Amino acid sequence: MNINEYVIEKASIAKAAARKMAIIDTLTKNKSLIAMADALLQNTDVILKANEVDMENGRKKGLSPSLLDRLLLDTKRVEAMANGLKEVAALDDPIGEVIRMWKRPNNLKVGQIRVPLGVIGIIYEARPNVTVDAAALCIKSGNSVILRGGSEAINSNLAITKIISEAAESAGLPKGTINLIENTDREAVNVLMKLNEYIDVLIPRGGAGLINTVVKNATVPVIETGVGICHIYVDDSADLINAIDIIVNAKTQRPAVCNAMETLLVNKNIAKEFLPKLSKKLLSLNVELRGCPIVQSIIKDAKPATEQDWATEYLDLILSIKVVDSLDEALDHIYKYGTKHSEAILTNNYSNSQRFLNEVDAAAVYVNASTRFTDGGALGFGAEIGISTQKLHARGPMGLKELTSSKYIIYGEGQIRE
Repeated sequence: MNINEYVIEKASIAKAAARKMAIIDTLTKNKSLIAMADALLQNTDVILKANEVDMENGRKKGLSPSLLDRLLLDTKRVEAMANGLKEVAALDDPIGEVIRMWKRPNNLKVGQIRVPLGVIGIIYEARPNVTVDAAALCIKSGNSVILRGGSEAINSNLAITKIISEAAESAGLPKGTINLIENTDREAVNVLMKLNEYIDVLIPRGGAGLINTVVKNATVPVIETGVGICHIYVDDSADLINAIDIIVNAKTQRPAVCNAMETLLVNKNIAKEFLPKLSKKLLSLNVELRGCPIVQSIIKDAKPATEQDWATEYLDLILSIKVVDSLDEALDHIYKYGTKHSEAILTNNYSNSQRFLNEVDAAAVYVNASTRFTDGGALGFGAEIGISTQKLHARGPMGLKELTSSKYIIYGEGQIRE
């Protein structure tokens, strides 16, 4: 069987499952999610052994520390995946929700209800936890899913998918609800992107290269998840002690994720007081600092920042810093270089905070908080399938409702249109 036939067969199975999933009751979905969680915990050793193979291969290939961190699974991360499944099981089922209902002058009763999207394809890179998150959200929202992870995580993904799909089916879900494209050839992605007959939507999760490839080449509708060149602007009225804690968290708590801060903007009125204290803390945490000429004059260890730095998602312990004259200059910089993901202002000036909230065009905009909260779990959605930076259908962390569509139901009593 060639790659084209292989991918189409997978998609066909997923489409058949989607028809059944659309009418699966909530109890069965929840039982399946709990069964999947239990199976993960019971098979932790199997998962970790498979992951160690991927980690060893990754080290041999010279993957960066940030990519290896994304790839790594340990007991704590497996437990987190299992807990995520249980959290999704505890969420309200969106399917069948009556969004609105009204009555027409001719006595037609019109309603709009929430329904599944159908078959969702997820294309992602070296993050095996996405396999579980995606399956959980697709199941609870009544969809089937086709997973295509990166080659770096193939052994982990194979082990996880086998475990959770068997558990889901044993709990009553149709065969083919969870599907993994096991072929790591890039041609499989090319086939997947054009299967409009079988797939209802594609969601790419990964770096700019992957996302751009899918957006430019797919004929299947795409929900674009975001590259995160995230900024924090420190206003001259900010609480500088809190600012240090927030910035350190946004940059170092987990630098390899899309909601980590990549560029810091500092008002000129506080730069000389603030930057030495901040840089001492960041340098102690092995953060490489790159700055504009003013920053370099204040921080002797800062390397020069180039034009490319302002437009780079590092996903690493690297931070570019720019001193700006005003809130206006900060807003202009974010407008030029931001990727509409997550942006934050640290300020005690109410007017400046409101201007920032109103004028910044991003999926998530913060006042006095770390950008790291742009996450489905952190915002109370349970697991997330990705963070959408587009404006159609879904924006920001995509939880259950973002994986649904709607349809109109109309009750009549014999009305005909004149």
